[in-house]
Order: sequence, then structure tokens, then C-alpha cells
Amino acid sequence: MRPDPAVSALLRGICALAGSVLLFLGAVQAAEIQGVKLAEKVTLGKGGPEVVLNGAGVRQRLMTVDVYVGALYLASKKKSAEDVLADPGPKRVAMHVLVEELTAKELIASMNDAIDANHIPAEIALFEKRLRELNRMMASIGKLKRGGVILVDFLPGTGTRITVNGEERLTIPGDDFYRALLRIWIGKRPVDGRLRNAMLGG
Repeated sequence: MRPDPAVSALLRGICALAGSVLLFLGAVQAAEIQGVKLAEKVTLGKGGPEVVLNGAGVRQRLMTVDVYVGALYLASKKKSAEDVLADPGPKRVAMHVLVEELTAKELIASMNDAIDANHIPAEIALFEKRLRELNRMMASIGKLKRGGVILVDFLPGTGTRITVNGEERLTIPGDDFYRALLRIWIGKRPVDGRLRNAMLGG
């Protein structure tokens, strides 16, 4: 028996619609790492620019302790650190705390060590005052509990905006400062090599 042309057309339409729905769901489906759900796309504040998830992984301490999930968002995906650092567009690094308690002292020490490892003293001197301002703000947090979130956003024309648990805490001017912070995670001597590779989509 030959199939009814109308039925065949209807089935083709349903299949095409189902394919489109699956494609759409795949495009917006969030990644999940260590129970932390990461959106494929986010907007940097109300009315701000949209960025997409470039890559994400886990920051480990002593190779055994999972400290936080780190995610890198960019205006468009990139595979190399050089391309990310050269990109003038909006960016976000999100840190989702995994340990029961992360002290500001631990976080500041880790970040500063990575900055020292990726810059010579003359480079650090150019943004040292701004780094101290960031350190003071971070110290005022005291500690972060499991589930806490730090967002480090770059807004072209504005600078680096730090948000802690949904509260905007500090904005620091200068494209150079955000690039310095990015090297914490994707520099030649990052805070965690595996996290670096994951953030770069590896």
C-alpha cells in the first residue's frame, strides 16, 4: 500500500520540527560540572552584552581538593590564550565555590601568586595600586561558603567589575588590569594547568 501523500508530508513536517527543537535545546543546554550548572549564554548585567561559554573546569588544590568551578565566557569562542588576551570584547570569569569554606585570604594569596608568576615587576608596577584595591575588597568578604559565586566581568569602556554572591562590589578601570587577571587562569603559568585547558575549550 502506497502511503498517503498528506500523511507523509505531515510526518516530514513533524520530524523537521522535532529536529529544530533538538537543535535549539542543544544550543542553550547548560553544561554541568561537579553539580554546578553553567548557562551556555549569559548577559553581563541588565542590558549588558551577551557572552557565550568558552570552557569550564575545576580549580584543584594539591591535586586532590576541588576548590571551585571556573568558567570563561567570551563574545565568541576562542581556542588560544593569545586570542583571548587580544580580544577587546566583553568577558566573564565565573568562580563557583565547591569547598565548604573558602577564605578571602586563601583566594587572594592564590590569585596574587599567579599574577606574580605571569608578570615581571615592571608590569605589576603599572597596575599595583588597582591590585591592592581589589585585594582590600576581597579581604572584606572574609570567607565564601560552598555555592558562593564570584563574577569577574570585563565591560569595554568601563573596566573590571567584581560581583560577589549577586552584589556588585567593585569596578576597576583599565583594559590592562583585566588582562592581568585573565593570566591568573590562562597565562603561561596559570593557577591550575588543567583548568586553563578546560577554559580554552580543551
